[in-house]
Amino acid sequence: MDYSREDEILIDEAWSDLATSCSKICKSEDDWNFIKRAFFLAKEAHQGVRRRSGEPYLLHPIAVAKIVIEEIGLGVKSVVAALLHDVVEDTDYTVEDIERIFGQKIASMVDGLTKMSGVFNADTSAQAEYFRKVLLTLSHDVRVILIKIADRLHNMRTLGHMPKDKQIKITGETIHLFAPLAYRLGLYPIKSELEDLCMKYRFPEEYAEIQQKIEETEPERQQYINKFCAPIHAILKQNNIDYELSARVKSVYSIWSKMQRKQIPFEEIYDLFAIRIVFKPLPFPSEKTQCWQIYSSITDIYTPKPDRLRDWISMPKANGYEALHSTVMGNDGIWVEVQIRTQRMEEIADHGFAAHWKYKQAAQSEDAFDNWLGKIRDALSGSTENAVEFLDNFKLSLYTSEITVFTPKGEQRKLPFGATALDFAYDIHTKIGNKAIGAKINHKIEPVTKQINSGDQIEIITADNASPKPEWIDIVVTTKAKQAIASYLKREREDNISHGLTLFEEKLAQFNITLSGSVLRKVMQAYGCKYKDELYSKIGAGIISLDNIEKVIKSSSASKILKFWKLWRDSGKNTPSNMDDNIEPLATGQDDKFTIASCCNPLPGDSVVGFKDPTTGRIIVHKSTCHELNRLASLFGKNIIKDQIRWSQHKAVSYLSTIEIRGIDRMGLLLEISRVVSEDFSINIREVSIRSHDGIFEGNLSIYVQDADALHALMDKFRQIKGIESVKRGVEHKE
Repeated sequence: MDYSREDEILIDEAWSDLATSCSKICKSEDDWNFIKRAFFLAKEAHQGVRRRSGEPYLLHPIAVAKIVIEEIGLGVKSVVAALLHDVVEDTDYTVEDIERIFGQKIASMVDGLTKMSGVFNADTSAQAEYFRKVLLTLSHDVRVILIKIADRLHNMRTLGHMPKDKQIKITGETIHLFAPLAYRLGLYPIKSELEDLCMKYRFPEEYAEIQQKIEETEPERQQYINKFCAPIHAILKQNNIDYELSARVKSVYSIWSKMQRKQIPFEEIYDLFAIRIVFKPLPFPSEKTQCWQIYSSITDIYTPKPDRLRDWISMPKANGYEALHSTVMGNDGIWVEVQIRTQRMEEIADHGFAAHWKYKQAAQSEDAFDNWLGKIRDALSGSTENAVEFLDNFKLSLYTSEITVFTPKGEQRKLPFGATALDFAYDIHTKIGNKAIGAKINHKIEPVTKQINSGDQIEIITADNASPKPEWIDIVVTTKAKQAIASYLKREREDNISHGLTLFEEKLAQFNITLSGSVLRKVMQAYGCKYKDELYSKIGAGIISLDNIEKVIKSSSASKILKFWKLWRDSGKNTPSNMDDNIEPLATGQDDKFTIASCCNPLPGDSVVGFKDPTTGRIIVHKSTCHELNRLASLFGKNIIKDQIRWSQHKAVSYLSTIEIRGIDRMGLLLEISRVVSEDFSINIREVSIRSHDGIFEGNLSIYVQDADALHALMDKFRQIKGIESVKRGVEHKE
């Protein structure tokens, strides 16, 4: 079906708007004709197709192409790829057709932007495989990732037309992968908008409430900003600096995250805004020196907070971000963050990779951003995990804070906060990590598992007979280290399986026993192995001895051995046998079995979302704010339950909940807390833990409650007690 006259008008207006943007990047008539050819092919391919909103589908690739130019700063080839990004996926055109018309480079970019199709492994998420394919394009052309982020940004801007379950899936993908990717690629404005849009659709009431409060406090805030900035304006003009000064309010999502993390109301968020100074540097002295001169001028006016100084000029972030951040004491005792950067640094902060590439020739030293891309390429090419494991590990490298450490010769290395000496070893080289037995940190011998800090100088001690240990995987934090250890252990296990099978067959031959299914089952039961590979691996590694194999096989008590082993294995577990009975208060109108998610432990009354486990078929109930739910939605979006999960009221079930309390210690405080719990609320206390030091007390109360309302009412009562500074909800457990 062709588009209507009204549709054609909308398309012409969008195309005209894009053409205006294209004038910034087209250096010749050939460039302009290249873009026009892509537009007309996309228009023909998507003819008559509409988005869920009812508008012509062609408006979507046009919008993505405009984001690519205006908000990311890419060039002609990227615009062409953006216009064509859905042609292969949604129409009869093939990658070969695109290559014939537009060349190999455009075809490669479009192919990278096309969703995977076909058969996937049963244990692998199709979404995870798709994301993995997109990430693999980093090995060839990072522009594909940037176009994909632009595509996601426009989809998020128009998400209101999608049903609720699709919104949960798409916001889960966005907050779990695309927002962190935008952050890592230096696209701060896009990262913030993606986060805000996720919150707008997932938690609309909270979003609207914070937005309203930001607007209501704007006049008072602006009055304070004007007063704070007046002396800064004066001193910068006095020093003849060409600058722009602005105040940036925190994003709604950032404010909400802090409120959630610290469990405080909006009124207690005191760093709602930051002052940004962007200046045009002089040819001499260096940009770095001029930034420090401005910093010095400001600290002549306001007192700085030493532990809040962030020097990302001397050592830029891995995504290329450069700036000098300082927090100073402003008027009326209020701390204010001041950001100082040049126009070049500002463009890199807004446009990330594209601007970084533009200024790359000016860089005098090896660039941290290129180093990071190199590490990602290494991680991608060396990955041996399935797609879900790969993405989980890759995610770890996106949002983490960074530290800078040094080799014995003074070479800088950037690692995520929380990294160990072992991560450092693998960062140097996989062979060094595999042979590591210890480390000299600041010339002092330490275990290779010790966490390192920014500024440490590290030397790795190796031994030829050393090898990775299975527990290392849970100790290291970098993707490269995890993959290297997993790869080594996998090879070792395969060798053990082969060796173990040989030993097993040789031992059976000594007693003239033929290897059969029944023999194998008896031996597996006797030694508590679920799979034959597990049995062979343990034999090959020397964990299982075959000295008594004849007795084991010929004995009729193999089942007794299995029973004993199971009792021993399960002796440390506290999982109740009637677990299903405790989750009957949940209902959806279906007969599915429910399980409370252990990662967030929702209480009745909490906003919850259901996720159908692809392995067991059970519905796992998560709090709607749960980070693990976002991860699952990003990997298994089709398993999000469409119908809203509801708490039933017909059965009273007690839930063990934890409350964390902090405040000023005084005589009788614990007695007053206990009285509120037992007398005012008639709630049973299971355990109380109080620690007092230097006049400050911190305590945890484990109590039984029926729902979230009862818990919140109790917490509100605690807040009224004299001396209580903060009351937070801890990790809950269902009884």
